[in-house]
Amino acid sequence: MKNHVLRPLFVALGVVVLILIARAVIVPADFGVGERGYMYGWHRTGNEADWKAVPIKYRGTVYCKECHEDKYRDIVDSPHGSIQCENCHGPALGHPKDPPTLPTDRKRELCLRCHFKLPYETSQRGSIKGVNSATHHPQEECVLCHYPHNPKRPPQQEVKR
Repeated sequence: MKNHVLRPLFVALGVVVLILIARAVIVPADFGVGERGYMYGWHRTGNEADWKAVPIKYRGTVYCKECHEDKYRDIVDSPHGSIQCENCHGPALGHPKDPPTLPTDRKRELCLRCHFKLPYETSQRGSIKGVNSATHHPQEECVLCHYPHNPKRPPQQEVKR
């Protein structure tokens, strides 16, 4: 073979060898290896302790239910029952040690994230009851007329602020 064929071939082989050496040095030995052999994904058994040390930011509804059973009972069978508490109240990281981390957001924009009327009739987003924010009491907070944990509850049964 001529040099014009061999030189690029040796360069390509050299690059492949360098990549394999770099991979052997940089990538941890347990990367992609699980109890059943090689696994796709980013899981490494060698750094599970590191991940366990990361503080949990979102705790889920079960965590909130321990102290707020009344709110849980209100929301569980309501149209908002599938929504996690932290979607509206923020992450539970630091709560109950730092209760101000879970503010009660009464801003209209919070409700409009889901209830702004969208013309998507073929998607689940289109089936959510929407409001026209420009005409539906534009200067008022939604919680003045609607109880957020159970929107079917009449306004006179609302929880006091």
